[in-house]
Formats: sequence, structure tokens, C-alpha cells
Amino acid sequence: MADLFSFSVSATLKAVHTNIEEACIRSGRETKDVILVAVSKCKSAELVKEAYENGQRDFGENYVKEIIDKAAHPLLRDLMDIRWHFVGHIQSNKCNLLTNLPTLNCVHTVDSENLALQLNKHWSKKHPDRTLKVLIQVNTSGESSKSGILPEDCTVLAKFISRNCPGLSLCGLMTIGNPANKDMQTCNPDFHCLTATKLKLCEDLDINPETVKLSMGMSGDFIHAIEEGSNYIRVGTAIFGSREN
Repeated sequence: MADLFSFSVSATLKAVHTNIEEACIRSGRETKDVILVAVSKCKSAELVKEAYENGQRDFGENYVKEIIDKAAHPLLRDLMDIRWHFVGHIQSNKCNLLTNLPTLNCVHTVDSENLALQLNKHWSKKHPDRTLKVLIQVNTSGESSKSGILPEDCTVLAKFISRNCPGLSLCGLMTIGNPANKDMQTCNPDFHCLTATKLKLCEDLDINPETVKLSMGMSGDFIHAIEEGSNYIRVGTAIFGSREN
């Protein structure tokens, strides 16, 4: 646990941004193509506000109740330029509650037709003036404990969303991956699988790969994820410190 008197979100955020910039330089990418989602799961509104005051605007949460409660906190509720990302598993019956959040920017974990339909139904009813960004979660590791569709089923779900969910804007693919692969700095099979799935999807649907974003990489492997082409990195402990069990 970080020392309460020395821990500084300002300092950790700066360090993460330095790592992002260096990874982009090494891989010939522009920093504007990488969005840092600061995952504040189980962290206080005070820490989120500190990150906000240091320029952070994209924040992620894993639980529906927590994202709703945190966004409504007196310190945060008037900050309408915060972009909230939902990055955890979501049940279809929680879509009504989640879509109450007007500053919800993106749901990274769509993995079924029913979930897409429920998000589309509730979002379109409450926010008819704009679409909700979504990503398809892909189970790249094949672990039964992980949510997400199989890579070979990605095209079918993408077609379904495009044809049946006008309130949603399908932006790309997401993976959590196997934690055992996080130290594989030269050949992470989860990153390679998601990239290959993206290319196959683009070939199947005849779309420009540049328009399909990847959400992969967390605190332990976001540097390598950027070098492998990630557009969204979901970083929690590297910014906010370890979570208490």
C-alpha cells in the first residue's frame, strides 16, 4: 500500500504519461492515438478529482453501482467533461441503470447480441441525440473464467450491432488477457490474437483497419500494449496505487 504521505496521483500520472510517450516514440506512433483510461475501481472520488485536476479526463470503472455512485459524488457530478468508461463485465439487466449516466463515453465489454440490444434500447431512449461507443470483448486466452466471445465469432456480433443497434457506435475490440502473459514483452499472445482478430474483422466487413480501435493493456503491460498497437490502455494501480483486498 502506498504511503499516504508520499503517494501522489500527480506524480504517478506524470510517470505513466512519460511511459506512454516513450512507447509511442519507439513504435513510431503519435500519443494522440493512445487514450489513457484511469481505472479508479475501489478508489475514492478524492483521488479521481486529483487526477482530473492534473488533466485526466477518461476514467474507467468495473462495477455498475460504483460508476453511477462515483459520477454522482459531489466532487465529480458537475465535471461534465469527464468521460466515463465501463470496463467490467455487465449483465443485461444492469443496462438500464448504467445508461442513466449521461457522461458515459464507452462500454468496453459487449460480448453478446442480447447485451448489445439492451444497451441500445436503454441508451437510445435516454440519449437520442448521440450514440454510445462500444467495444466487443474478445476472449483471447480461451480461459473459461474470462468473459468475451471467441475470436472466430467476432464478425457475426459486429454485423449484428451494426445492423440492429443504431444507438451504438461500434469502435473496436477489447481483451483482458491472461495475467501470466503480462511479462512477455516480445510476444504477448493475447495482444497478437486481438490484432489478428481485428484484421480478420476488417477483411470480412471491408473496413479500414485504422478505424477499428483496440483496448488492451493494463498497469503491468500497457507499455508493450502500446507498442503492439493498443488505442485504449486501462491503467489503475500504476496511477492510484494498490487496491486493498
